[in-house]
Amino acid sequence: MQFSPTTLPGILIIEPKVFGDSRGFFMESFRRELFAEAGIPELVQDNHSRSVKNTLRGLHFQHPYGQGKLIRVVGGTVFDVLVDVREGSPTFGQWEGHWLSDENHRQLWVPPGFAHGFCVTSDTADFLYKCSEYYHPESEHTLLWNDPAVGVQWPVDEPILSEKDQRGVPLQGLPELPPFLG
Repeated sequence: MQFSPTTLPGILIIEPKVFGDSRGFFMESFRRELFAEAGIPELVQDNHSRSVKNTLRGLHFQHPYGQGKLIRVVGGTVFDVLVDVREGSPTFGQWEGHWLSDENHRQLWVPPGFAHGFCVTSDTADFLYKCSEYYHPESEHTLLWNDPAVGVQWPVDEPILSEKDQRGVPLQGLPELPPFLG
């Protein structure tokens, strides 16, 4: 398994070794000691979402009770987006996007302090994520998916959004932000 940093400090791309032949493939998607060596804490909750094409979910984060997320796609393709929302961070407000799919088998580690969202570009997508903290709805925040101050370049023009995501707050209007501890 290969762990590679990205341009935003703390984010890791994880590429498992995939062994394939005419029957299909095998890969190890999680091994506690390797993930611990990479600085990924214990994971306490496992989630699965299925979405249809053009669905955009996010940009979500929890504070307090920040959640780190280990993300992968087991069916379909998504454009996954991370925004640094850590108060005082040198990369505050910056975003990056990564393509995750059932074909590239990539995973992402997203530590607490990043807003996270994704957009489905295949007919459907099955999205799995393990979390380092339990879901606390009272501490969830939603960054506006199309905030011009952040400037995410989503791959769809008219996404399908939940009511909650339509009511997201611009970066400068978020009521509470996690501190940068770097």
